[in-house]
Amino acid sequence: MTFQCPMPARQGRRVFPEPSRAEFETSYPETPHLLRHDLHDDARLSLDALAHLAECLPDHSIEYNRADLPIGVDGKPGATGLSIGETIRRIATSNSWAVLKNIEQIPEYEALLLDLLDELRPIMETRTGAMLTPQGFIFISSPHAVTPYHFDPEHNILLQLTGRKTMTQFPTGDARFAPDEVHENYHLGGPRELPWSDELLEDGMAFALAPGDAVYVPVMAPHFVRNGPESSISLSITWRSEWSYAESYARCFNGILRSRGFLPRPPRRWPHENRAKAIAYRTLRRLSLIRPAGRSERA
Repeated sequence: MTFQCPMPARQGRRVFPEPSRAEFETSYPETPHLLRHDLHDDARLSLDALAHLAECLPDHSIEYNRADLPIGVDGKPGATGLSIGETIRRIATSNSWAVLKNIEQIPEYEALLLDLLDELRPIMETRTGAMLTPQGFIFISSPHAVTPYHFDPEHNILLQLTGRKTMTQFPTGDARFAPDEVHENYHLGGPRELPWSDELLEDGMAFALAPGDAVYVPVMAPHFVRNGPESSISLSITWRSEWSYAESYARCFNGILRSRGFLPRPPRRWPHENRAKAIAYRTLRRLSLIRPAGRSERA
C-alpha cells in the first residue's frame, strides 16, 4: 500500500510564533513550558489521512489499545478488537488510544517533522549540540482516554491539534518519581511504564492543552495524560542530543554495575555530560563484552 497526501504550501509561515520561540530559548532543555503553534488545517493531519497513514505503516510502528485506563498500569493494556483503521476512523466512540510511531518513514510526514524542528533548531543546537534522530509520533485518542504514567528518552514537544487534554509532568532526576532501577531497566530494554502512587500527584505540574497549545517535555520527565470530553489528535516532535544519549548510556552502565552488586550513583542532569560512564558502556559494547541495549542505540 502506498501513501499519497497533498503537501500544503508553507509559504514561509512560521508555526511557532516569536513569543513561543523566546520561551523555548529561555527554558530549554530542562524546564517544562507551554508554547503556542499555528499548525492547523493541514491535510496530513486529518482523521482520514491518519487512518490511511496507520494502514500504510509497518506493524511495529503502530500501538493501540483500550483507553479507559488508570494512571498506573502493569504491563501492556488490552486490545479493543478493532483494526487500526477502524480505531482511528471511529475514535469518537471506540474507547481507544493509538500512537503512530516514526511517521518520518513517510516522506510527507518527514517534511512536516523537519519543517517544525528547523524553526527551533538554532536554539536547541546552541544549548545541547547537534539535533540527532528526529522522530515524529501522532496520538489519536477517545474522549477521557488516559495515557498512563511513563517517561521517554527524547527531547519532546507535544502539539495539540484537536480536542483537549491535560498533561501532568513530574520533576526529572528525582528517584521518588522514577526510581534509578526503573531508569536502568528501561534503557536496557524494559518497559517505559513507571510505578504510580496517588501520593505523587501533589508534586505534578499540570499543563492544560487546547488546539493551538503545545508543551515541552524534558528528557525522561515522568508524565501522564488525560483527555477531555472530546476525541483528540496530538503530534509529538522529538529529537535526541549527545547529552541525552550519554544519559542513556550512563544508565545502561549503572544497570550493569547494579546487576553485579554495586550501588552506582545516578547520572547527573544537563549540563553535566556523564561522559565517563557513557564511554565505559560504549567501550564494553564495542568489545562485544555485553549485548547492545536497543533503548540507547543511536538511530
